[in-house]
Amino acid sequence: MKQAVLVEPQKVIFQDVPKPEPGLGQVLVQVRRIGVCGSDIHAYYGKHPYISCPIVQGHEFAGRITEVGPDVRALRAGDDVTVMPQLVCGQCYPCRHGNYHICNSLKVIGCQAEGAAQEFLAVDQDLVVKLPAGMDYDSGAMVEPVAVGAHAVGRLGSVEGKNILVLGAGPIGNLTAQVAGGLGAAAVAISDLNDFRLEVARACGIPHTVNPAARDLASAVREAFGPDGADAILECVGVEETVGQAVSLARKGTDIVIVGVFGERPRVDIGLVQDKELRLIGTLMYKAEDYRDAIDLVRSGRVNLKPLMTRHFPFEQYPDAYHYIEKNRDRTMKVFIDL
Repeated sequence: MKQAVLVEPQKVIFQDVPKPEPGLGQVLVQVRRIGVCGSDIHAYYGKHPYISCPIVQGHEFAGRITEVGPDVRALRAGDDVTVMPQLVCGQCYPCRHGNYHICNSLKVIGCQAEGAAQEFLAVDQDLVVKLPAGMDYDSGAMVEPVAVGAHAVGRLGSVEGKNILVLGAGPIGNLTAQVAGGLGAAAVAISDLNDFRLEVARACGIPHTVNPAARDLASAVREAFGPDGADAILECVGVEETVGQAVSLARKGTDIVIVGVFGERPRVDIGLVQDKELRLIGTLMYKAEDYRDAIDLVRSGRVNLKPLMTRHFPFEQYPDAYHYIEKNRDRTMKVFIDL
């Protein structure tokens, strides 16, 4: 079978390798679609602190089961599926207490373990999530980033009837905002310096959008939510400036969820955090229930994925996808690799 390997930064080679056989409790997935994530791009350019070459990338993906191994339950050949890319130990304190998504030995398929950039991948049945009838592979590959948003919003508890502000309208920020709206938030606002991303947000049904370079963010928040402002803020950029915005804009007693991945260590006004009794909440990946919620939100139409789908590249042009994203960063949301 064909396999793409990032052997060193900016160098992908294609090789023929033996087709894997599903082991005990495993299924063989024929990979049909891969979503390119920001972490994949960082790794391609050698700028990801936790991904080393050589690596077979691909952690957002969907496909079809072609074979099942011994002792497989509830899955069969022909099922269309997506996969949770978490490899966990099951023995550490977080795993023993149900928080396997923050396992002390966590490895991610496509990041620290062999990923989906190949025609077939054998995976444990417990990681496999069936797609509902009629869900296409593009949407199936995007379940993973929707689940990121579902878990992030879930860190707030119920958002029903609340006013939610999301900072950052890239794919994760967009999906996080849509999830909040889909789970019953009274109003959702999203900010970004990129007008194209705000245009996509509006196409997805996010009601309030603002570019802080063109309009005062605090004024826009008051207009969207009234004088009480946001009930919770989700930071989805991963830079010092937006953390500062979140702390500054937050009403006293507000929760701030840190969703963005930070390349540089930010400075935070802890005195203001203390004075306002703010809660800074971390979020990492997702659990199985977040995947189920993500699929339900997409299936029911409460999360609209189509406006985020930018372009497809055939598997043989894998590096071209990275080059395209680099050249069109300001007008790109989600790029797919087709197999």
